[in-house]
Amino acid sequence: MDSSFLRDLLDRLQNGQIDTDTALEKLKMLPFEDIGYAKLDHHRNLRIGFPEVIFCEGKTSLQVSQIFTKLADCNSNVLATRASRDVYNAVNNACPEAQYHELARCITVEKEAVPKYKSPILVISAGTADLPTAEEAAVTAEIMGGNVTRLYDVGVAGIHRLFSHHELIMKAAVIIVTAGMEGALASVVAGLVDVPLIAVPTSVGYGASFGGLAALLAMLNSCASGIAVVNIDNGFGAAAMATSITRLAEKN
Repeated sequence: MDSSFLRDLLDRLQNGQIDTDTALEKLKMLPFEDIGYAKLDHHRNLRIGFPEVIFCEGKTSLQVSQIFTKLADCNSNVLATRASRDVYNAVNNACPEAQYHELARCITVEKEAVPKYKSPILVISAGTADLPTAEEAAVTAEIMGGNVTRLYDVGVAGIHRLFSHHELIMKAAVIIVTAGMEGALASVVAGLVDVPLIAVPTSVGYGASFGGLAALLAMLNSCASGIAVVNIDNGFGAAAMATSITRLAEKN
């Protein structure tokens, strides 16, 4: 980070040459921290409302631990996704307050209480096998300030289970649906509600599901309106979109 830039910005602010809003806009574009194997964007929270998230797959435990600690030193809350127990153990040694959400495969630190949006986000899973993706979405939305409710194992193989929760479904402001196999649940739910629905195909199913591709194509080809589709098993992406929607709805 260029200290001369900061000194100049502070001088201009104190002299009344720029206002606080202009200074904040300039701070959003400050340089990143280069630690060799990673470039940490400490100002992402200023730009998009949440700090940089660590995707753990493909990184060593030491790399994740070092990145996590540096982000935790600069931000109140940190999220790491697709983390194994071994990765968590390394993070926990460096950052004892870190928590592991085993089913979601996420590591979180919450140093400050996150202000919660009022608009309810409902996370629905078709089956128990879809829970890792559903929990990734739920944990992500919660640390980003989402008001999350879970509704699990209500897939189309026993559709009466879904309909018994009709009142809960109708209260949601945004809905995330995770489903594998043929991915039909997203279309069913979208046909019941008038709110945004984010469909997450999961890599659950027998051979012809092609690792979630069948569910992805079914969701993309849904005849129900109001569906947005994210990539296979991308619970994180669905949650980020859902919280963006609630943030925008409550902005004014």
